[in-house]
Amino acid sequence: MFRQAAVRNVRLFSTTQAFRKGPIEAAKDAAKTVDRTVSDAAVKGIEKGEQAAQSAKEAAGVGKDKAKETAGEAGQKAQEAKDEAAKKM
Repeated sequence: MFRQAAVRNVRLFSTTQAFRKGPIEAAKDAAKTVDRTVSDAAVKGIEKGEQAAQSAKEAAGVGKDKAKETAGEAGQKAQEAKDEAAKKM
C-alpha cells in the first residue's frame, strides 16, 4: 500500500517542453496539405491538356496530308477526264 501511495505522489519532471502544435501551426500544416493537393491536380490537368493538344496537332497533320493526297487524286482524275473529252472530239 505504501508503494501505491508513493507512486501516486511522484510527479514527472522534464526540462524540455512537450512539442504540441498550436492552432497556428495546425492551420499552416492544413494549408500546406491543401495547397499541395491543388497543385498536384493542376499539374495533372496541364499535362492532360498538353497531351490533348499534341493529339490534335497529330490529327490535324494527318488530315492535311490526307487532304493533299485527295486533292492530288482529284486533280489527276480531272486531267484524265479532260484528256478523254479531248480524244472524243
